Amino acid sequence: MDDRSGPDGSRRARSRARDWERLAPYVLVAPAVLIIVGLRLYPLLLGVNFSFTGDGDRNGEAVGLDNYLALFDDPLFQQALRNVGLLVVLLPVAVAVPGLLATFIYLRVPGHRFFRSVYFFPAVLSPVIVGAIFNLLLAFDGPLNTVLGSVGVGPVDWLGDPDVAMFMVVGVHVWATFGMGLVVFLAGFATLDAALLDAARVDGASLRQVIRHVIIPGLTRTIQFVFVTTMIGMLTSMFGLLYVMTSGGPEGSTYLPEYYIWIQQGQMNRPALASAASTILFLIMLVVGLLQLSILRRTGRED
Repeated sequence: MDDRSGPDGSRRARSRARDWERLAPYVLVAPAVLIIVGLRLYPLLLGVNFSFTGDGDRNGEAVGLDNYLALFDDPLFQQALRNVGLLVVLLPVAVAVPGLLATFIYLRVPGHRFFRSVYFFPAVLSPVIVGAIFNLLLAFDGPLNTVLGSVGVGPVDWLGDPDVAMFMVVGVHVWATFGMGLVVFLAGFATLDAALLDAARVDGASLRQVIRHVIIPGLTRTIQFVFVTTMIGMLTSMFGLLYVMTSGGPEGSTYLPEYYIWIQQGQMNRPALASAASTILFLIMLVVGLLQLSILRRTGRED
C-alpha cells in the first residue's frame, strides 16, 4: 500500500509542503547573502583587522591603535573630518534640491516635460568631464568672474580660496548628481494619493502648506532613501571631482576621507593607515545614516 495514501500520508505530504514553503525564502535569498558576505563583509573584516597592523618596517606587525592615533594627529585627516561635518550640514540642501524640482514637475509647471529631461542630463556626465568644465567656468580669469566684473564685483578665487573651495566642489557635486535623486522622488510621487492633493487645493492650501502637510508625510520613505543614498554619494563618490578640481587643495582644505585614503594607499604606500581611515569612514557613515533615519522617522510620525 502506498505510504502517501490515507489520512496519515496526506498529513505528511502537507507537512513537507509547509516545510518547503518556510524554507523557500531562505533558499531564494541565500545566493545574495553569500555574495554580500563574500564580497562585502569578509573584505570589510579583513580591512578592519589590517588597520591594527603596521606599515613600512613594521609591516604585518600588530600595532594596536597606533594607526588610529596617527590619524587623529594628522592635520589633513582632521580637515577631512571637518569637511565631513560640512557635508552633513549641507546634506538637507542636497536632498531638497531634487525634491523641490520633482515637486514642480509633478505639479506640472509650464515646461515640465522639457525640464524633466534637462535636469537628468548632468547625471550621465563623467565626474572628470564635470570637473574640467567647472574648472574653466570657475577659473580666476574665467567666465564667471568676467560676468561679475561687468557688474562691478571683484573677481573671486573660487577654487584657490580655502574658505570657498570646498563649498564650490560640493555645489558642483550636487549639480552633477541631483538627477538620480530627482528620478527617485518622481517614482515616490507615483505612489502619492492624488486625492489628498486635490483636497488640499480645495481647502485653499498654499504650495508651502501642501509640501509640508501632504507631500513630505506621503514621501517619508522616499525621503529617507534619498537622504541615505545622497549621504553615501557625498562621502564616497566625490573623488573624481576633488582630483580634477582641487587635488585636495588649497592647503588641504578640500580633503575628504576617501581622498585621504587614496593618498595614503596610492602615493604614500601606507595601506594599514589607509585601512584605519576606511574603517573610520565606514563608522561615520553608519552613525550618520542611523541618526538620519531616526530623525526622519520621528518627523514622519509627528506629521
